[in-house]
Amino acid sequence: MSLQLTNTFSGKKEKFVSLVPNLVRFYLCGVTVYDYCHLGHARAYVSFDMVRRYLMHRGYDVKFVQNFTDIDDKIIKRAHEAGQDYQALSKQFIEAYHEDIDRLFVLPATLYTNATDYIVQMQDMIEGLIASGHAYIAGGDVCFSVENFKEYGKLSKKVLDDLISNMRVESSDAKRSPADFVLWKAAKPDEPFWESPWGKGRPGWHIECSAMAMDALGETIDIHAGGEDLMFPHHENEIAQSESFTGKRFAKYWMHNGFVTINHEKMSKSLHNFIRIRDVLEKVDGESLRFYLLRVQYRNPLHFSEPGLKESQQSLARLREAVITHDRSETPNFPEAITHLKEKFYAAMDDDFNAAEAIGVLFEMLRVVNTTSQGAHVLYELGQVLGLFNDLDKTESVSDEIEALIEARQQARASKNFAESDRLRDELRDVHGVVLEDGAGGVRWKRVG
Repeated sequence: MSLQLTNTFSGKKEKFVSLVPNLVRFYLCGVTVYDYCHLGHARAYVSFDMVRRYLMHRGYDVKFVQNFTDIDDKIIKRAHEAGQDYQALSKQFIEAYHEDIDRLFVLPATLYTNATDYIVQMQDMIEGLIASGHAYIAGGDVCFSVENFKEYGKLSKKVLDDLISNMRVESSDAKRSPADFVLWKAAKPDEPFWESPWGKGRPGWHIECSAMAMDALGETIDIHAGGEDLMFPHHENEIAQSESFTGKRFAKYWMHNGFVTINHEKMSKSLHNFIRIRDVLEKVDGESLRFYLLRVQYRNPLHFSEPGLKESQQSLARLREAVITHDRSETPNFPEAITHLKEKFYAAMDDDFNAAEAIGVLFEMLRVVNTTSQGAHVLYELGQVLGLFNDLDKTESVSDEIEALIEARQQARASKNFAESDRLRDELRDVHGVVLEDGAGGVRWKRVG
């Protein structure tokens, strides 16, 4: 089966064919750095890290670019409230982003771009749009004329006339149409600014991603991705300004992940119902959170719950225990069921990166591995495709310590030192999260919690 992905642009699954053989140029919209990241952000970056990893596993060279919006109304407002320079604030939260996302085992981007490093490219693009009649000067602002881009709405399937009818323009607004959006904002008192042909100001949000994506990846890219909430207006506006500037298709494939919801409401800072990544990581480890986020197909909404997170942590522990316990040496002969399940795993991933279904296959494989003590290396390799089974060397060194404690307990029992035996059992449970199972074949251990 060939790799298929759901292209938001067409609304259909399409065969993936990169523009250049064996190369994928991939742009992912990053965060506006004025606060700590929440689980909605984690969902996007884990989901598209999974997509990237699978493309790499299939042999593609993936040039993966992700931006930071480091100049924005929210950043300026937060910096003023904190009595802090906006650049210092942005740097603080860029560092916090890396701290959080690294703990989820998200691969570093090939290139991270900061919007403030691309002001010249943005200004060049704006000048070109003015020259072609797609943009106009409105006071100190420069606005994009959506009516001059006849295909406006082709990504989100929104109709321009309907959009305009639902908007109103204040009498002081210099825009020609309420649907027009700002490419360059005139400077306000006590705000950062850059010199430009249109006066002091700063870029609008939408122009930033177009300029950065095209500078880093070219005028037409393979995949442009982001959260579902970015489809309109951000991605729609990116298409309009980019294609008006180049006359070329901006992105071949558009991918969007579903929301994380709490009580069936989208998690967002504006609704004040968000949960920070770092707060969750005080309760579970990063790999367990990653696993939890991958257990729902990336395009579907994920309804967050504490019990669901706990269950995922325990389920992942079962998979990890099998990988640690059983021999992972490659052998020419292993159960035919393993071969079948490996094919089933790839079929799931080829069907729009369905990691949720692929994880289900890992649990089918787990039963075979535990029954036959064979095929653990395949389970391990497929888990790694999803970014799982990290830090196993560290885990295995801990396992050696656990085995030593178990042996000490066995010796204590044999010498009828039951107080020491009970102490060691309690230490294994309370310190290492391990419970012992005594049976005819000896003692076994497993992780809990």
